[in-house]
Amino acid sequence: MERLLATETNVRICALLGALAIAFSSILVRLSHASPSTAAIFRCAYALPVLGMLAWREDRRHGSRPWREHRTAVAAGVFFTVDLLLWHHSIADIGAGLATVLANVQVVLVPLVAWAVLSERPGRQILAALPVSLLGVVLISGVLERGAYGHDPTRGALFGLGAGVAYVGFLLLLRRGGADLRRPAGPLFDATATAAVLCTLAGVIIGDADLAPDWPGAGWLVTLALTSQVLGWLLITVSLPRLPAALTSLLLTVQPVGSVILAAMIFSEAPSSLQLLGVAAVLAALLTATTRW
Repeated sequence: MERLLATETNVRICALLGALAIAFSSILVRLSHASPSTAAIFRCAYALPVLGMLAWREDRRHGSRPWREHRTAVAAGVFFTVDLLLWHHSIADIGAGLATVLANVQVVLVPLVAWAVLSERPGRQILAALPVSLLGVVLISGVLERGAYGHDPTRGALFGLGAGVAYVGFLLLLRRGGADLRRPAGPLFDATATAAVLCTLAGVIIGDADLAPDWPGAGWLVTLALTSQVLGWLLITVSLPRLPAALTSLLLTVQPVGSVILAAMIFSEAPSSLQLLGVAAVLAALLTATTRW
């Protein structure tokens, strides 16, 4: 991985590929026809053998990680569990494209949480982006119109917003547990293993977990695990911190835009005009929040 990131051009390519891989996440969830809990369980479980092998190689090369880093990554896995379950319910209610856009509200929320918890005052761009992003969420939810796209767009928007909040905790803790950029697989393995266990427990309690998914649904979940959870997250984790902020902001839009386009092409998802305006508002907020003034 370090050799692959030897030049800035390679870093950009890796970041773009990672964003594209993540863009397919919601598409693969829908293609699997799995319940929200089942998709969450096996997205994580199928990724563990590969992440475990990579984490083992990192430990052999760089030594064992301190226990405090393991604890932080496990805590990140708790938030990841909540994020996955809420996001998958959002996909079922409002579609793959809009659910992905809603989850990306985390870009605006992360600095606000860091301000509250770590006393890191956010810049003016974050404060400017917040009302724009909230307007986008309201428009996507369909509360201002009749006939908005989705089985239950309002509930789906609430699930998506909740997923974005949980995503904030996951990202902040994963970054803290993976400060050593030479070894991205270890913290990701800890968080993914924790989420696999907790999603299984939650699925059993909720009653929608299928612990033996049939094919071809299982095949789509394997693809989801290997492309998004393993390849996508590893590429993003190691490449984005090495890129300029302006370029990072553009790459962050690839996932939601890509998901909306793919959902329209594959599933014929057709959000209303107001919902598309909400998508534009969230994307504008994302760019505003990640661009320095």
